[in-house]
Amino acid sequence: MEHAILVSLRLLLHRFLGELPVGLTISGETPLKTMQQDHAQGLAGLGIGLFFIFFAIAIALGIYVFYCYCFKLICEKTGRKPGVLIWIPIVHYIPLLEVAGLPIWLIVLLLIPFVNLIVFIILWAKVCEARGKSPWLVILFFIPVVNLVLIPYLAFSE
Repeated sequence: MEHAILVSLRLLLHRFLGELPVGLTISGETPLKTMQQDHAQGLAGLGIGLFFIFFAIAIALGIYVFYCYCFKLICEKTGRKPGVLIWIPIVHYIPLLEVAGLPIWLIVLLLIPFVNLIVFIILWAKVCEARGKSPWLVILFFIPVVNLVLIPYLAFSE
């Protein structure tokens, strides 16, 4: 019982004060060795976490650049010059709205939840028509995994 109390006291002091009183050890470990192990484990966890965060950001950035390139190809194949707008988030819908023959102010509706779904469907149906494809292809946006292929299909098909 006394050993458990000493261990609990040691852990509390270690957590709140950041230092260990002399003589409070568990199973023969020195306080310095225990703190060094805790520090090393914390640094290893931080390094692994940062690696995965940077890896996820790199993957997301690569996907974003690929889809912007697809939007650029769609604009060019319909006879419109997208310019630099195609690479800017949210604003890249302006050249696509022009391709679809829709007014540019509809970009505001793309920012409103639930309304954006209807505008999104209309936008991509008109883009499909502008590319000479069936507007019913928009249904593919609602099928998981297949929806990832529709924009590259519109961009790279003849």
